[in-house]
Amino acid sequence: MRVEHLKGQYNVGAGTLREALALLVADSLVAMRGQRGAYVTPISLQDIEDISNTRTLLETEALRQSLRLGDDDWEAHLIGCFHRLTRAEARLMANPEAGVDEWEERNRQFHHALTAASQSAWIRHFLMILFSQSERYRRLNIGAKEVPRNVHDEHRAIFEAAIARDEERAARLLAEHINTTLEEIRRLPARFFEEASQA
Repeated sequence: MRVEHLKGQYNVGAGTLREALALLVADSLVAMRGQRGAYVTPISLQDIEDISNTRTLLETEALRQSLRLGDDDWEAHLIGCFHRLTRAEARLMANPEAGVDEWEERNRQFHHALTAASQSAWIRHFLMILFSQSERYRRLNIGAKEVPRNVHDEHRAIFEAAIARDEERAARLLAEHINTTLEEIRRLPARFFEEASQA
């Protein structure tokens, strides 16, 4: 991705583009190759395994903190996010291609709402980065299947355990939820990783 080419493609100034690339580099979504420009960070099975394992450790801890500290406003926000996610999941099942972007956004909002009452700003910050990294693999996984996985029951179970303030059950269900996606990605043929890295 050369700055001059991207400038014309997106009709933005070089300074704006460099700032955007710097943010993507900070989140490890883009890497720089000296004078040769920027490139999208390659994907690999080892990468998603590391992302998933680290995300599980941090997200389950943040969830536990939220369940201990979350007040009525936190709970109301979580209920609203789950409702919007439920609607998006129904639309995704009805039209997989058209609903992916909306579902990803609602999924992100739901997962962030689960952990929003965590007292650790650093954990929440790192989770945002890990969630963005995971999205690349979720999209690859959705694109590899004729019928996308229906995760509504998983989300509902996590939501119900969170509302009940059942730390152990909510953390276990969340860890299983993340691991199920990882297991699906592990079963993808190698060509999906090769094609995505070359795109």
